Amino acid sequence: MTELPLIGEAVAVAANPRLAGARIGVVTFPGTLDDRDAARAVRLAGATPVELWHADTTLGDVDAVVIPGGFSYGDYLRAGAIARFAPLMAKIIDAANSDAKLPVLGICNGFQILTESHLLPGSMIKNDHLKFMCRDQVLRVENNTTAWTSDYAAGQEITVPLKNQDGQYIADEKVLDALEAEGRVVFRYVGFNPNGSRRDIAGISNAAGNVVGLMPHPEHAVEVGFGPESLDGIGGSDTDGLGFFTSVLNKIVGGAK
Repeated sequence: MTELPLIGEAVAVAANPRLAGARIGVVTFPGTLDDRDAARAVRLAGATPVELWHADTTLGDVDAVVIPGGFSYGDYLRAGAIARFAPLMAKIIDAANSDAKLPVLGICNGFQILTESHLLPGSMIKNDHLKFMCRDQVLRVENNTTAWTSDYAAGQEITVPLKNQDGQYIADEKVLDALEAEGRVVFRYVGFNPNGSRRDIAGISNAAGNVVGLMPHPEHAVEVGFGPESLDGIGGSDTDGLGFFTSVLNKIVGGAK
């Protein structure tokens, strides 16, 4: 029997010293819920998580940024609509669009913030069934060439938790066709579309591939014994989400595929 680590005991899976110097910023807004989980995932991947506050006016020396899930500003107006105007978001937008192309991952509310910031196209609205949904969700990796997906195989199916009420991805047909044609649909729901997202889209990227947003939560599937198991024989292990964080670390140190 494999001995499991104690809850709260974050042990990095990456012993590679090349990764240890990487610094991944994790942004906290009023109402953010999953910042500590994202920081833990960064630590488990082998890097150093750096706390970033929404009112900060500098990103410091971080190598990438995670905008985690939650309900920034209580989802007033629209989910992510107020957070988009936080001082730190201006710095993130500039860095993501710069020649350096800072890697940025938006998870759930973070994805909503990325669309409100126009770092990603389209928008997020209420689930088509108008209810909060929480389940383990199978995803197919459609694009493994982004900064956040290079450790996955194209077509690989993974299982990560999903929890949202405003998770329905929408865009006009012209935008959807462009996303498909340019390979910018990064993840698609498999077996069940939990929120009515157009074309079963679970996550997308910008044209450069450094900015990725998705609704499900990979940071909740990074530890053996504490993540979702495979569903109906499809999907993978309870550490399927860890590849997001190891992918960006390999990108940072120049070892991305």
